[in-house]
Order: sequence, then structure tokens, then C-alpha cells
Amino acid sequence: MTKNGSGGSDPAAARRAPAGAAVLRADKTEAIRAAVFEELAGVGFARMSIEGIARRAGVGKTAVYRRWRSKLHLVLDVTSAVAAAGLPAPDTGSLRGDVRMLLEVASRALRHPMASQIIPDLLAEAARSPELAAALRTALHDSQEGVAAAVVARAVERGELPPDVDARLALDLLAGPLYWRLLVIRDDLPKGYLDALAGSVTAALGAE
Repeated sequence: MTKNGSGGSDPAAARRAPAGAAVLRADKTEAIRAAVFEELAGVGFARMSIEGIARRAGVGKTAVYRRWRSKLHLVLDVTSAVAAAGLPAPDTGSLRGDVRMLLEVASRALRHPMASQIIPDLLAEAARSPELAAALRTALHDSQEGVAAAVVARAVERGELPPDVDARLALDLLAGPLYWRLLVIRDDLPKGYLDALAGSVTAALGAE
């Protein structure tokens, strides 16, 4: 340990940056991730640039490149982080209650201005990028399939659904109508729509 004249630790030594790679500050990393969503919503993936992301985040371009080597890898990381966060499976005590809650959460997410701009744009870009397509599959499908499977499994245990019910079909029935209504034709949800949709989904799955 470095000592000063009085025998204590040298405060200057404690402040020195470690040798080798620069320390990546967590606050800058989060600012960059937030800027990615803003940039995607503002200009889309095709026109998005590292320069624009850095400007929104209030950092230099080198701060972005230290963490990700391209805008594609940056978007892949962000979508993977969204997938990792996941959505907790509701447990209201009934299949219809669980389905209704999932529909409510999903509709709020899809109606968010940023999501309504970003998701269609990224899905279109995924048709040209296998890497992005794989990441979006994880973020938008695989993570939610686990939620649907948990809801279905509990409904089977309660005797509300037959044991051979298809959990993937459940996810299709949950996500498809909302995506079509909110992101494709961009129509409002009329009063009572989610309640009616919850009833239709549970009936289509064979709920008793």
C-alpha cells in the first residue's frame, strides 16, 4: 500500500483510474439505452445513427462505441434487456381474470406512443436482418410464451382447461387481436372491448 509522509494511505493513489480499459459508468450506459428508444421512435432504425444516439444521451460517440460496435448490436442488446425483464404471469385465481389482466397490461404497452412507433419499424427491419429478427423473437415472443404457458398451466391445475391445451395458441389469441387493432389498423379500443376479448380467448381455449 502506498503511504504518505504521515503513514496514512495516499488519497491521490485512490483516485487514480485503473490501468487498461476505461471504466464504463453505469449512468452513461443507461442514458445511452434510453436514447436508443427515443432515437428509434424519432427517426426509425434505418435512419438511426450512433451520432444521434450519443447526442440524445449527452455523451461522446466514443462512449457508445466502447460499449457496442454498431447500432445493430446496440439495438440487439436493448431488445434482449427488454426480454430479460419479462412480464410476471398474473395469478388472479381464474383463467378469465388472468387473461383480462394480461390484455390490460399488453394494451397499455402497445398504446404507448414510443412502442406504437418502434415495434412496427423494428419488425419491418427484421425482414432484412436475421440477427435483429432473432432478437425480436426473443423479446416479443419467447419471453411472453413463458407467461402464457404459466397462465395455461394454472388453469389446467384448476380444471378450467383440458390438459392438452396449446399454450402457443393462447399467446396467439392474446397478442394477435391487440396487435392488429392497435398497431396495424391503429383503431381505439371501444368500451368493454377487453372484457369481450377475454371472454372470447377463454372460450376459444376450451375453458369450462
